[in-house]
Amino acid sequence: MKKLNIIAIVLVVFGIQFSFAQVKDENIGSEVVNIVKPYTPTISDAFKVKETPVLEDEEEQKKEPIQYNIFSFPVASTFTPAKGKAAGVDKTEKEKLYNNYATLGFGNYPTINAELFITQNLSRSNYVGGMLRHLSSQGGIKDLVLDDKFYNTSLDVTYGVRERDMSWNVDLGIKNQIYNWYGLPTESIVFDDTTIAGIDSKQTYNTIALGGKMSFKDGIFNDASMQFKRFSDGLDSGENRFFIKPNFDFDVMNQKVKADFVVDYVGGSFDRMYDVDSELKYSTIIAGTKPSILYQQDDLSVQIGAGVYYATAKINGESDGKIFVYPNIKASYKLVGDILVAYAGAEGDLEQNSYADFVDQNPFVSPTMSIAPTDNKYDLYVGMKGKLASSVAFNVRVSNKNQGDRALFVSNGFDGTGTNTNGYAYGNSFGVVYDDLNTLSIFGELKADFSKKVTFGINGTYNNFSTENAAEAWNLPQLKITSTLDIDITEKWYAGASIFFVGERKDLVSIQSIAAVFPPIFDTKEITLDSFFDLNAHVGYKYNKRLTAFLKGNNLANQQYNRWANFPVQGIQVLLGANYKFDF
Repeated sequence: MKKLNIIAIVLVVFGIQFSFAQVKDENIGSEVVNIVKPYTPTISDAFKVKETPVLEDEEEQKKEPIQYNIFSFPVASTFTPAKGKAAGVDKTEKEKLYNNYATLGFGNYPTINAELFITQNLSRSNYVGGMLRHLSSQGGIKDLVLDDKFYNTSLDVTYGVRERDMSWNVDLGIKNQIYNWYGLPTESIVFDDTTIAGIDSKQTYNTIALGGKMSFKDGIFNDASMQFKRFSDGLDSGENRFFIKPNFDFDVMNQKVKADFVVDYVGGSFDRMYDVDSELKYSTIIAGTKPSILYQQDDLSVQIGAGVYYATAKINGESDGKIFVYPNIKASYKLVGDILVAYAGAEGDLEQNSYADFVDQNPFVSPTMSIAPTDNKYDLYVGMKGKLASSVAFNVRVSNKNQGDRALFVSNGFDGTGTNTNGYAYGNSFGVVYDDLNTLSIFGELKADFSKKVTFGINGTYNNFSTENAAEAWNLPQLKITSTLDIDITEKWYAGASIFFVGERKDLVSIQSIAAVFPPIFDTKEITLDSFFDLNAHVGYKYNKRLTAFLKGNNLANQQYNRWANFPVQGIQVLLGANYKFDF
């Protein structure tokens, strides 16, 4: 109370003084005040607020102690945690690989197909192997007047050495083939029974080849291959072929340089020419190199090079030599990794032809042909390949190929003069003609692995031919399509199918004049061979790891088509057989 009284007295005194001041101010007149000293402002000291306030209470309040009580009681539980265990992985049993196998099959027409493959390691680095093949048919094509049976037997033996720094092998091959010129043009020419009975349509081919290959892991010498082949037939024809192809591979300024060399010789003779009873001798030597440099950066890969060859050819003593230069350029660019790759190129080559190569393409040729190399001047192409999905791959390409002296098969004529009485001289064989050929091609391919058990593939090629002298590109189809399908039905069963479609082809055949004159007059006529498709299928059963049975069917659509003019193929062909794997 004493403090409050003092405060009240002070306030009263202050109020009385304030009222007197107001009254006094009202009588003050105006006057001018001159400030001599300039104004100098100052800043008063600042006082920080203490973070911890001081308690002015006389007594501090004490903290009340807090006690926590835990009430525990038992809870019944039947849960028992299991111990951790790693997840199991299904392991597929590793398939045992056998070194040897034997295959034997029998079919209609009657057909025999046999194979025997044997390989054996002589030491850790040395091995020896061999393959015996046989395919034969006794024939039986309808409406034929000549024998159509064939035999094909071959034996290949190899000895090799595989070491850390190099490997090499030596190969020996022997082959015997028997075919018949059964394509007698009976629809366009009338042959009497005596003439037919006197035709010996059998032809025999014999091959013996000795060669080898060696390769090195280090050094500029990469690999080399060589071979000598002796090819002969049953009409005193003979041909020798020898080639050696060394390859070099080295780096220059971080760029890969590759150089391929070749020396290729072919020479032989025929007992006579088709229209002239005179021996035909031929030989060709090709020597050259194809160097190139490979440039790679990021997604771009470019190979730039050229091919230079010298060829000398001799026919019946007349020789001729010439130098050939070809481009060797290839490039690819990964547009989207491996999913989409664009590629292009310009390539050329000098291709050695031989009697043996022509027989492999068409076993019904006559031993009267001129043998000359093909000048593949250039092949310009551009394409794209990649993946449409993780298991679907594609490849499309457009190309323009120009060839000089392209060999074309064409039917041999029949003049009825009887100057050539060999079994091939009745319009039932083929020769070759050479012409400059330009080919514009469109190629497409699709491969799909739908699963580990199903694979599918299809490809097709469309060709547009342009010849220099010949009326047509004889026996070359414009359209070819191939499709395959393979299925693993179960662990025991598997199956597959394939379809081949070949478009129309052109050929020249001999025809007999309609007029009944003697001796008869013969001429040639251009014909169109119908397109065809060939459906093949197979199914197999794996009895165990060693034994497998199979059933194959060819030409299941029973297409009576002509692969070559006047040469029909066999109808439905069925082959039943088995394959057995074994080790010694």
